Amino acid sequence: MEEQTEIIITSETEGKRLDAVLAEKTDGLSRSFLQKLFEEGKVFRNGKLCSKKEKGVEGDCILVRIPAPEKLEVEAEDIPLEIIYEDDDLLVVNKPAGMVVHPAPGNYTGTLVNALMFHCGDALSSINGVIRPGIVHRIDKDTSGLLMVAKNDHAHASLSQQLQEHSITRRYQAIVYHNIREEEGTIDAPIGRDPKNRLRNAINYDHGKPAVTHYKVIERFGKFTWIEARLETGRTHQIRVHMASVKHPLLGDSLYGPASNKEGASRQMLHAGILGFQHPSTGEYMEFESPLPEDFEKVLKRLQKQIK
Repeated sequence: MEEQTEIIITSETEGKRLDAVLAEKTDGLSRSFLQKLFEEGKVFRNGKLCSKKEKGVEGDCILVRIPAPEKLEVEAEDIPLEIIYEDDDLLVVNKPAGMVVHPAPGNYTGTLVNALMFHCGDALSSINGVIRPGIVHRIDKDTSGLLMVAKNDHAHASLSQQLQEHSITRRYQAIVYHNIREEEGTIDAPIGRDPKNRLRNAINYDHGKPAVTHYKVIERFGKFTWIEARLETGRTHQIRVHMASVKHPLLGDSLYGPASNKEGASRQMLHAGILGFQHPSTGEYMEFESPLPEDFEKVLKRLQKQIK
């Protein structure tokens, strides 16, 4: 059954294109999805069909008819998993770079969730629904390293609470552009959607959420620095956004840094190396470590040779 959403054009939104207004005022609807609704004749201005390019006048009533979501079934797939730890409550998985954590429109196969469903069957928490069963937190597709996965709702609630309380240990290794002069530092700046590019996040003091990243230098290579970054919060792209904001974007990160590089980095050089938490049932603190993957090591060796 269709849902209907009404937006009234105000003095603040007058003169803006209708697709831009709706993208700003409708929660959870992507711009591409909204454009599809325009094309399918599901957006009305004062009772008449309208186009995305029209500009609103104060007092206009914009009606959007949103089709009922299609029933989605995520299928289990026999994809190899590197499981670091597993018991009745949870798993710790070492995710390779290039693997998406959970399905999304246009990408419903080959994800970590598809692999987990094959391995665990029905033994995954249901709190995040059919798209993200067991997923308590995630790391980017091109970031490698450790993830915790909940096998029941009790474990999921406990791990989520620890994330909210900032008591989870999450330490990453990264290679960033330029020489970081200080030995260590903290970036405390809110992160939100980049208003100029919907694919990116940015420092956003008006609409961002609090974000804190601590970093320390491991080794310097003149034009690059190898660092450890510790997350206090866990915003999307947090380390990537924070380091770029202080003019030290991650090597290989074409979204927040240079589009190409000569150092052999085919993805952002970011690895979730250490993950620690209290076990949901026993309360015991557990900590796991993942060694740097081969591609990360190759880039490090190339940089180390350049300074000899």
